[in-house]
Amino acid sequence: MLDLMMVRLPEIVIIIYAISILLYFIDFIDQNRKVNRIAFRLLSIVWILQTIFLFLYMLRTGRFPVLTLFEGLYFYSWVLITLSLAIHRILKVDFTVFFTNILGFSIMAIHAFAPFQRPTEAMAEQLVSELLFIHITMAILSYGAFTLSFVFSALYLLQYKLLKEKKWQKRLWRLSDLAKLEKISYVLNIIGVPMLLLSLILGLQWAFIKLPYFQWYDLKIIGSFLLLIVYSLILYLHRKKEIFGRKLALWNTAAFFIILINFFLVSRLSNFHIWHY
Repeated sequence: MLDLMMVRLPEIVIIIYAISILLYFIDFIDQNRKVNRIAFRLLSIVWILQTIFLFLYMLRTGRFPVLTLFEGLYFYSWVLITLSLAIHRILKVDFTVFFTNILGFSIMAIHAFAPFQRPTEAMAEQLVSELLFIHITMAILSYGAFTLSFVFSALYLLQYKLLKEKKWQKRLWRLSDLAKLEKISYVLNIIGVPMLLLSLILGLQWAFIKLPYFQWYDLKIIGSFLLLIVYSLILYLHRKKEIFGRKLALWNTAAFFIILINFFLVSRLSNFHIWHY
């Protein structure tokens, strides 16, 4: 019974998730508040089902599910939905949920079609470490914060474009003002940078303790530190008033693509990390 639920639950989630995204798209085009409310409720159901799946997965494996790319993608998707729902409720910024969950659905779809990975007994023995779990979890949470920062930057660029072209339409007022979008994006970066830094410190500490041969020049390590440097530089330049507004949004957008490269491509080329297809 548990095995059947583990198989069917992600399939049900994908279907409801797709319907929710479709309804959000309809609202984005036609400004339909009723459709928006239905989409939000469906997305809340997706979150509940994803949470149930995570609980069942932990019950089945006896650990937190972040050891493989298969597991990490699911947790990343869950983090994006959780943050988008929370921000929508607290800040009431329209279209945040829609744009965030286009990314979330894409990640969920990749997860659904990725081959299931069960760590070998030797691997599981090697990876039983609280440091590793905290390292991976904090890294994914920081990626979640950076992803939402990218979404708010994308909304900023869209709002900026509409204002510049003087398209005074209803959608313009639902996007919130530029200052608010910029501030939220900046705050999310402030949250993401220290979380990523702590994640890297814990990851390096685990590597020194557990691995017989540690390579500083591993692509995943280089990519992660490059990501930290880029986002730290963004925060520094913004504090110095050297980048702000549209330029800040463009920097955030470029930095997000480094995240995608580091998460999907560099992980597969790494000799140090086990996340691969």
